[in-house]
Amino acid sequence: MKARYRYRIYPTPAQQLALAKLFGCVRTVWNDALAYCVNQYQAGGKKPSNASLQKQFITQAKKTVEREWLAEVSNVPLQQSLNDLEQAYQNFFKSCKGERKGKAVKPPRFKKRRAAQSARFTTFGFKLDKDILYLAKIGNLDVVWSRPLPSVPSSVTVIRDAAHRYFVSFVVEIQPETLAPTDNSVGVDLGVATFATLSTGEKVDAPKPLKKSLKRLRKVQRNLSRKQKGSKRREKAKKRVARFHARIKDTRTDFLHKLSTRLIRENQTIILEDLNVSGMVKNRKLSRAISDLGWRQFRTFLEGKAQKYGREFRVISRWEPTSQRCSCCNELGGKKELSVREWTCLFCGVIHDRDINAAINIKAAGGHSEAKNGCGGRRKTTAKVAASCEASTRPEVIQLSLFDLLLITAPSGR
Repeated sequence: MKARYRYRIYPTPAQQLALAKLFGCVRTVWNDALAYCVNQYQAGGKKPSNASLQKQFITQAKKTVEREWLAEVSNVPLQQSLNDLEQAYQNFFKSCKGERKGKAVKPPRFKKRRAAQSARFTTFGFKLDKDILYLAKIGNLDVVWSRPLPSVPSSVTVIRDAAHRYFVSFVVEIQPETLAPTDNSVGVDLGVATFATLSTGEKVDAPKPLKKSLKRLRKVQRNLSRKQKGSKRREKAKKRVARFHARIKDTRTDFLHKLSTRLIRENQTIILEDLNVSGMVKNRKLSRAISDLGWRQFRTFLEGKAQKYGREFRVISRWEPTSQRCSCCNELGGKKELSVREWTCLFCGVIHDRDINAAINIKAAGGHSEAKNGCGGRRKTTAKVAASCEASTRPEVIQLSLFDLLLITAPSGR
């Protein structure tokens, strides 16, 4: 399987200038080709082929006065930029025809100068000799090798984020590492107050970096709003805000990586609930808190690491009533407000913690039941088989019908 290995680099001022030229050329070639494709579509024509776009906006464009500076950078990233545009259009066309699974893909968009920049080099554009990375027309880069590469990379992407930090990302071929099998399985219930509640009863709190740094973030954003547009001080203030957001993102990503790795190593099967995150963030009261947690990224990490280490990852339906069903007798107790954190089952009398009960039901719905009678979350208690929580030392619980309740509560003499 293929994987990405990302490292931090510290280019010299001369290399930063060369990378800025490279990013500008890659962005210009993409935008010129995209604008031409849009004009062709509006005129009633078809999208040009990738070969014709390469010839028109790279080979012939270098001979013009307006684009002669394209020859100052390597030709490989320019070709890869148009290859990415072709792939983006293919994904969009397949999504329109219904041939692509998942969420609908939007058409390609124009690249902005102030956003994160990237340029990809293939085999003919870079050279890796021991710990020295050479990029065509850039030179040798100072790479912080935090871990060794498992194999020879097939491509390398140079990235500059909004905080003006530089990274290189290698695409390498790795062999999946199969961990020692275990009998443990866990259901995970994701929440806002508590990030993850495990079916074992453990609760994991999230660092919530945005919530903790919100006061300081507002301060730096107010400082940015006071700066005059186009001034150098505004550029410095904008980088300061970008670095602040990058620090928040790194804190969240580090937490999600550590938790997902721990769950993968300790359990053979991890079961998660399919949450409609895009719909939940539309709630004005919870959108910031949900975005600060990173639910979707956590699920992506679990999926990738389960495939890498030979674990099983399952997702149950979002319509499964995990918070309404009693994990002991499997009876439905009805909908409950978010403020209700504990509730008592009306059928068996067991007091449940809302999150722990939901995590146990998630595990049972995924095919791993924790009930002593071996029920899988669908089976109801009958007269012959009692629920596991109904011990002989507990008082007998009598189930009354609505008609019996009316007879009991009715005034005497009527």
